[in-house]
Amino acid sequence: MMEARGTAVMYGAGNIGRGFIGQVFHDSGFEVVFIDVDPDVIGALNKRKSYTQLIIDGDITERREITNVRAVDGHDREAVVREIAGCEVMAVSVGAAVLPFIAANIAGGLMARGNPLNILVCENLIHAPDFLCDHVSKNISDGSVLSRTGFIGASIGRMVPVMPKERRAKDPSVIAVERFCTLPHDRDAIIDPMPDLKHVLLCSPFAFEEGKKLYIHNMGHALAAYFGYISGYTYIWQAVADAGIGSQVRGAMNAAADALARKYNEDRAGLEFYVDDLLKRFGNKGLGDTVARVGGDPMRKLAPGDRLAGAIDLCKGQGIGHTPILSGVAAALRFDIPGDTSSGLLQERLGENGIMDFLMNYCKLSEDDSIQCVDMWKL
Repeated sequence: MMEARGTAVMYGAGNIGRGFIGQVFHDSGFEVVFIDVDPDVIGALNKRKSYTQLIIDGDITERREITNVRAVDGHDREAVVREIAGCEVMAVSVGAAVLPFIAANIAGGLMARGNPLNILVCENLIHAPDFLCDHVSKNISDGSVLSRTGFIGASIGRMVPVMPKERRAKDPSVIAVERFCTLPHDRDAIIDPMPDLKHVLLCSPFAFEEGKKLYIHNMGHALAAYFGYISGYTYIWQAVADAGIGSQVRGAMNAAADALARKYNEDRAGLEFYVDDLLKRFGNKGLGDTVARVGGDPMRKLAPGDRLAGAIDLCKGQGIGHTPILSGVAAALRFDIPGDTSSGLLQERLGENGIMDFLMNYCKLSEDDSIQCVDMWKL
């Protein structure tokens, strides 16, 4: 076995950590050190020093072992600081809401090292690198530490569904993924030296790549879930296989693609291929991705600047019609999944203040867009 190039720290051993970035670091020749707080996952990784990745492509499943890995407990600050201080490259994928709580650990690791470090920030949040940097900086007194740290935006396009409880009970570390494995990240945020990584795509300006991910991929995926929910479907593949829903989702994604092409003066044909490819991937039956999972947390997805309201703003700013996206917002307002706290809060807010108030004061839609959305909701 080839000797490792050193260690790569993956802060977060969840779906993206094990399903995507862990593979990127492994295939690039590093020993992968996961930092997490789930004792079952930590124990499984340290026992086997590897984990199983199931690459699902329709009816075909390819089994692959990601080897030369270990894990440390995120509660063990000394161990976390030591790993960050000694690694060659690092990534973070813990969920945007958790970033403030791990910032002190990251700061400790950065202060304990004297050489530059690049951190791939793999979160579904616009300006996530700045958000993490701001919180880390609050725990650092020496400004030179930040000057030698790259907080690099990364676009997470690989779909990693939640593993069934029965399968997870047998092996907490096993993960299922789609075959797609490309990691676009921000070329302009890199601090030299940056180790070469497999499966990466250096992008400049990264704002265009962020827009593609949030306003085409995430928006289209969410709309498939919301249209699928009101049509009674369980799985995303069922929703996109429905000709009516597929047409609505494609129309919304094409509107965002038109707006992005105009805003960044990019090739529309390339974006058309991107939309076509995504719709095929959404239809990957083997992933078993559910409407409930993809549509979950609708309050966040309906927030200003996020995948729905943000896509509407993008289209309006570029003079592109956005009716298909408004239709998706109307569908999202009906989303009500037992156990999803966010969908319960959504229905509570709608019941208390009415739809117009919610659309205008929470989503920040214009009055005309809100009226049109209410009309669609009534249908």
